[in-house]
Amino acid sequence: YQARTIKRLERERGRLLGIFRSLPGNRGVIDPVDRKRRTEWPVPEGDTGDAADGELVRFELTRSGRHGVPRVKVVERLGDPDAQGAVSLIAIHEHGLRDSFPEAVLDESAELSLPGLDKRQDMRDLPLITIDPADARDHDDAVWAAPDDNPANEGGWIVIVAIADVAWFVRAGSALDKEAVQRGNSVYFPDRVVPMLPERISADLCSLREGEDRACLAVRMVFAKGGNKLSHSFIRGLMRSAAKLSYQQAQKAFDGNPEGIAAGIAETVLKPLWEAYGALAKARDKRAPLDLDLPERKVLLDDNGRIAEIISPPRLEAHRLIEEFMIQANVAAAETLEQQRSPLIYRVHDAPSKEKTLALGDFLQTLDISLPKAGRLLPEHFNRILERARDNEIGELVSEVVLRSQSQAEYNPANFGHFGLNLRRYAHFTSPIRRYADLVVHRALVRALKLGEGGLGDGEAARLADISESISGSERLAMAAERQTVDRLIASYLADRIGAVFSARISGVTRSGLFARLQQTGADGFIPASSILGDFYRHDERLQALIGDRTGLTFQLGDTVEIRLVEAIPSAGALRFEMLSDGRPTPSAARRRPPARGKKPARRKTKGRRRR
Repeated sequence: YQARTIKRLERERGRLLGIFRSLPGNRGVIDPVDRKRRTEWPVPEGDTGDAADGELVRFELTRSGRHGVPRVKVVERLGDPDAQGAVSLIAIHEHGLRDSFPEAVLDESAELSLPGLDKRQDMRDLPLITIDPADARDHDDAVWAAPDDNPANEGGWIVIVAIADVAWFVRAGSALDKEAVQRGNSVYFPDRVVPMLPERISADLCSLREGEDRACLAVRMVFAKGGNKLSHSFIRGLMRSAAKLSYQQAQKAFDGNPEGIAAGIAETVLKPLWEAYGALAKARDKRAPLDLDLPERKVLLDDNGRIAEIISPPRLEAHRLIEEFMIQANVAAAETLEQQRSPLIYRVHDAPSKEKTLALGDFLQTLDISLPKAGRLLPEHFNRILERARDNEIGELVSEVVLRSQSQAEYNPANFGHFGLNLRRYAHFTSPIRRYADLVVHRALVRALKLGEGGLGDGEAARLADISESISGSERLAMAAERQTVDRLIASYLADRIGAVFSARISGVTRSGLFARLQQTGADGFIPASSILGDFYRHDERLQALIGDRTGLTFQLGDTVEIRLVEAIPSAGALRFEMLSDGRPTPSAARRRPPARGKKPARRKTKGRRRR
């Protein structure tokens, strides 16, 4: 083939952020906030944008000729980097998140109103309740359960999961819809939320407020005594939440100590929910989904937007109850749309790749744990390994390594199952105010079941592959922005503790050094190999360790060590430590293995004793 150029596309300018430092002569330099870019960028005279010294700015790269020294130009001033909310603002700008809605979107949302009962089932007398985090601002799912009175299903249960009917308000092709698909999902920071939909929808019309009428799309599921689902059906209705509970309130009631509003509904509403969950839990345990129970890190801020406390909230059975009900509702949505031969977006999670499985097996052998030698790996195989590791101090380490061996979940119009949940078909249905995939599933159900207006259009159905790819990318972007914001907050929190000694666990091993996670805060930082004195340290990828050539001392993934904080860079979320602990003897598995040929050591040999 021959071709000719018809148009040269302008290269998209990246959103680079940094801290401006002024120099004499109306010049300056910029320290980028991206931890991978530690070079100072010169700002020529006239290109400072009148930025003040120490101010957070957005800048663009410019060059003096094709091979000239890179220079930059300030294009936007963003204010004091230490001000309240600036940390999440950095992530928003750095990742190009859309944190304000166009006027057309706001105008469209302002004109919306609640629907009446026309073609909807009246569910307002059903005592559906919401159970959410104590600080939740919106409530998009409600639950109810009762014993099944069908004699053919003795001991069985009926469970209803009702979800805010976002598809009624956000129609395909509207300004609201175009904005929502670009955002893909809501993004949650410790100090703010960047929502997928305007507050008029997410916190009002589609928030299932206690005692207020709300439009919903609900699924009624019938379960046998052993927790297996026998049937299900979808309802487009009008509901009224009977109560708003936090997970903690629900758990106290489940434990027999109801307080406040929970006391009034403990027997009539909460007890059936708890007993129905007991049946579903039996079926879940038989299904044996991947049981990774890693601690969650939550950052609590004070009134000035700085870290007040970093906690690991307990994992309650109330969390698992809601989680299991939502999983069953998601499965029901996927099954119905398949039966109706309707296009949909699946939530898929592929099995671990062969390469990752082999690497995991090599590492587990160093802990005297073996993966099955033959056959297809199932979640239950991983669960046996996790259960064995939980009996000793390597439980968290093994959970972390097993998690890293897994594939990344994504959205896809083609179904290849959900490995982690051990389900053949799965689609997100339960959070359409914060995930676009769920909104598409709602529209598909409305169209397939002929439930009224707001169904999936032909044009949208034809673009599901592109939509899936886009929202999968948005999800990864949101995760990176959330993680980097927490890293920056923690770096700021520790910035005045230079020289302090911490207990940590090695969370990553590379040729250039070690990553360590502080046990108190969960903060991650880097230990350059150059801070481990007295030997050549070679990276053993199979063992996930640095091993000294002369001494044989080893620093391996999961080891508990003492480290000293050397540097904290809040704007980049970077922490640098030096090693204080001695390595431990090389595992026998490594001694049996001949050293790799032709590989350079991780660092130069340093004379003298290691510093403490």
